[in-house]
Amino acid sequence: MSYTRKCLLLFLGLCFIVTAADAQSKRQEELEAKRQAILQEIKQINTLLFKTRGEKKSILTQVEDLDQRIRATENLIRVTNQQANLLTREINENLNKIESLRSELKSLKADYAEMILNSYKSKSQQSRVMFLLSSDDFLQAYKRLQYMKQFARYRKKQGESIKEKTEQLQILNTGLIAQKNQKELLLAENKQTKAKLAKEKKDQEGLIASLRKDEGKFASQIRDKQKEADAIDRQIEAIIKAAIAESNKAAGTKVTRESAEVFALTAEAKALAANFTNNKGKLPWPVEKGVVVRSYGNQRHPQLPNVTTFSSGVEIATEKGAKARAVFDGEVFQIQQLKGANKAIYVRHGSFITIYNNIDQVFVKKGDKVSTKQELGTVFTSGLSGKTVLKFLIYQNSTRMNPADWVYRM
Repeated sequence: MSYTRKCLLLFLGLCFIVTAADAQSKRQEELEAKRQAILQEIKQINTLLFKTRGEKKSILTQVEDLDQRIRATENLIRVTNQQANLLTREINENLNKIESLRSELKSLKADYAEMILNSYKSKSQQSRVMFLLSSDDFLQAYKRLQYMKQFARYRKKQGESIKEKTEQLQILNTGLIAQKNQKELLLAENKQTKAKLAKEKKDQEGLIASLRKDEGKFASQIRDKQKEADAIDRQIEAIIKAAIAESNKAAGTKVTRESAEVFALTAEAKALAANFTNNKGKLPWPVEKGVVVRSYGNQRHPQLPNVTTFSSGVEIATEKGAKARAVFDGEVFQIQQLKGANKAIYVRHGSFITIYNNIDQVFVKKGDKVSTKQELGTVFTSGLSGKTVLKFLIYQNSTRMNPADWVYRM
């Protein structure tokens, strides 16, 4: 095979290797970012659910809190395994690259050695001069001179190529050692995490056994809480319908079945609603630090399969003294003391409404214009459980929305 063809094949191979390596490196970065996010989530779960002083948890609450941490831990193990598997593939590919480079280096060295030997045999200045003087004419002498120069350049290029391949081999070997060390660290970490998970599952099993001894009582408690939540939801919906009716009356909109469910919007309100829509999936969290302890929608209780609950929003556990903050520019149109609950702050964003429930101290008043991340009030901390939980809801007109679809990485 000619030297030029060898170089071309080597170049194409290196291009493929670099592209594949870049793709794997990007995937590894994504997985590491995900792992760090889960570790942060577990840290927040530990801080917000397990380190509250003087907390008096019911068995049901203990089971639910443990379930939060177990799910996050299982997710951490899954992502760490993915990282370790990807590193295994990268290590195997690097071993193949090293073998390929060694083979290429061996071939280059053999070619170079042969070339140096031939050069040595004709290295004397006299033989070079004789080679030129033995030319039939000036043109042939000129061509022979050019050939000698090309041969010198070729020899230099071969030497540089050998040096380059040697450096690449050294880099790959260094990278391989780093990858093996990284994999060992991940596997060791996963082993520790699995041990903790096994202990937590054992603890939870004991609690679940106690829970199932009196399943009827706990199921009744959950259903009673659901009734209270449903009553609060009806109060919220009544306030929203009243606000829609007020906006339609102010705009002189004819009341129909359809218009009774939709805000009459000014041009400014339409623009605000459109901007809110454009930020779907990018809205900030309604608290600076927090972990979702209850998601939106219907949920079957993990330990009481006959019990299904519904949440009209998301419940976020946060730190004591945490401030609820607006997720977007808007106007406070209602502050209400809900029956059976604390205060709720309603912020309107055109045809959208965000609701911040379980507020203790309120910082704003009805009619105030608020901006994104502006503090609205202090989240209430329960004296019984020691927990600080904000319930956050989003409506578009009179239709409930899933906050997780709107808030960044919720």
